[in-house]
Amino acid sequence: MKRIKDMVAEANAMVEHAPATDYLDQHGAEGVTFVDLRDPRELDREGMIPGAFHCPRGMLEFWIDPDSPYAKEQFQTGNRFVFYCASGWRSALSARTAQEMGLPNVSHIDDGFSGWKEAHGPVGEKPSRSK
Repeated sequence: MKRIKDMVAEANAMVEHAPATDYLDQHGAEGVTFVDLRDPRELDREGMIPGAFHCPRGMLEFWIDPDSPYAKEQFQTGNRFVFYCASGWRSALSARTAQEMGLPNVSHIDDGFSGWKEAHGPVGEKPSRSK
């Protein structure tokens, strides 16, 4: 049986990653999209990085693929994508998947949103959904 720690290690060997402190200066930069992969309940409870695009982990592949009926234009911009989750495991797997699907400039925060908060990165509330 392949273990999750092994899968995360394999993903980290294939994609760019660093602690949150290394990404603070990219927040708000032109052409950089932060992607929050956490569950909506986590966002409600803890907030998120201001300006980040929320993509629940279970929808990632469907939202990236331009031929999918669920494709999101945010993934078609050619931007640099910085994925994050709570602690860096989901984001490692997601960054690898995104890279395998053809997004060329993908990385992830390897200590996750918890590392972002510890680094005193900005945190805001989850935006309310417009109806």
